[in-house]
Amino acid sequence: MDKATTPPEFERRRARAAQYLRMSTERQIYSIDNQRDAIRNYAEIMGYDIVATYEDPGRSGLSILGRPGLKRLIEDIESRRADFETVVVYDVSRWGRFQNTDESASYEYRCQRAGVRIEFCAELFVNDGSIGSDVLKAIKRSMAAEYSRMLSNRVFAGQSRIVKLGFSGGGPAGYGLRRLLVDGSGNPKAILHRDERKGLASDRVVLVPGPENEVSTVRWIFNQFVKKGKTAVEIASALNARGLVTEFGRPWTGACVGTILASEKYVGNIVWNRISHRLLQNRLRNPPSAVVRADNVIEPLVPRALFDRAQAIRRARTYLRPDEELLADLTKLLKERGRLSSPIIDAAPGCHSASIYAHRFGSMNAAYQLIGYDGSANYRKLDIRRRLIQIRQQTIENLMSDIDGVGGSALYDPQTKIMRVNDEFSVAIWTAQYRMNVTGFPRWPFWKRGLIGPEVTILIRMESDNQTVRDFLIAPAHEAQSALHMLKANNGVRLDAFLFASLDPVVEMARREPMPANI
Repeated sequence: MDKATTPPEFERRRARAAQYLRMSTERQIYSIDNQRDAIRNYAEIMGYDIVATYEDPGRSGLSILGRPGLKRLIEDIESRRADFETVVVYDVSRWGRFQNTDESASYEYRCQRAGVRIEFCAELFVNDGSIGSDVLKAIKRSMAAEYSRMLSNRVFAGQSRIVKLGFSGGGPAGYGLRRLLVDGSGNPKAILHRDERKGLASDRVVLVPGPENEVSTVRWIFNQFVKKGKTAVEIASALNARGLVTEFGRPWTGACVGTILASEKYVGNIVWNRISHRLLQNRLRNPPSAVVRADNVIEPLVPRALFDRAQAIRRARTYLRPDEELLADLTKLLKERGRLSSPIIDAAPGCHSASIYAHRFGSMNAAYQLIGYDGSANYRKLDIRRRLIQIRQQTIENLMSDIDGVGGSALYDPQTKIMRVNDEFSVAIWTAQYRMNVTGFPRWPFWKRGLIGPEVTILIRMESDNQTVRDFLIAPAHEAQSALHMLKANNGVRLDAFLFASLDPVVEMARREPMPANI
């Protein structure tokens, strides 16, 4: 029977498959496309139709946290929403470089238990459940995990060497200091502003004195603490009364002042790796032998004798008081305020800063437990806040890249937090956190003051896990300003008309080339 006379029921049905793509950093600009090409070729050979794509661009493979694509893939499979039988991944490392190989296996097993196979198109073994393939896959998982550990060690060694040479090891410069970008020969290039990074691998960053008013404020802080006997909280109150703000534009707290008083940067030293957080493990306070130092590499802002006297006063004020007195202060503050948090503790007169409690008792949560206070909600809120900041920053970077891809231009000002597109219109991008009200209905509150100024407002509306983006509200700013202070699942005809699954409408607004005539 030839093909022309083959009944439809005897024709081979093409299998439906999904593809999962991941790259670790935005610098791997071709990684996703290369994976997509390899999977497409594999699908043609195997007779698969790729009907769904799950992506995690610029996402670390060390954990499932921060990987909405993989989470959505597993959720779709386990909820039976997936309309495919196979997931094609480039190789084992793209599935993840989990430090515990059992974790990597568990996610694959959950998919297989729901009836969906995982196939790796660039591996030399067939993922068919045989003993040979299972052994090879276990080896590849271990190699993927070991690669991350080796890379972490190499990066650490490189950063240590950079710090020992007198260059910045990363992070903010600190109040009164600035980050100066220099080339490979040490010639100055530019002062880096907040959120700006070096573009060339050969460039380095050194710390230099900042504006004179900030330098004089740092000296004033040390003099007030040492010569006037003021506490960090009293100094912070005086700075706020003078209308001064920190380098982040925020009011001063006792903790901010304490950070300045304790930092050796103000006498010219760089101290790095006091606390490490490698491979997404818990933060660890390192012993003195592991701390990396470079002395006398920054122009000092205060004399060494003044700094040493400040350290002696800090030790005397902090460590001579027994634990019982510190906990008694914390208990008293809890009775007065009804709850505790680091900002509340830092602002309380007569109470040591939150950093002191964390250092004395190991963590703030440990101190809370000793007085019978449950502070777990504080950390959940902090985790959500940090996650939303990351999602917003990632959205800004993705939008700028997409606009550049259609021939437009986008400039983002981290000070005003406004993006200028094609020098024609301005855009503000904010996140709307998912919350459940007392009646059990979802709400998305947002900060309406942040909508003042730009012509277009983008609100990133989150799902219930506050990790996955639900949709985007893209509207003229006056429409968003006239809305209530929070979004609902159903906002009415006017606002619901501005809800989109992606930011494509903004990208089309920025498109430079003429639109096709049939659109």
